[in-house]
Amino acid sequence: MGKAPVRMKAVVYSLSPFQQQIMPGLWKDLPTKIHHKISENWISATLLLAPLVGVHTYVQNYQEKEKLEHRY
Repeated sequence: MGKAPVRMKAVVYSLSPFQQQIMPGLWKDLPTKIHHKISENWISATLLLAPLVGVHTYVQNYQEKEKLEHRY
């Protein structure tokens, strides 16, 4: 017994000219989604941002001291 060829149908997707909403779920309830992400991952965010903020403040303080040292 051989296999019989099966005719495949093409599927065409298109947007209606009267209703075009590109990714409506992405912008829906955005503040709630952001709050949820932050409240879930606050430990990781703290561990990421604390060293960056610390290094930045250290560098600013060091540069200010260096400026004042060369003042006289």
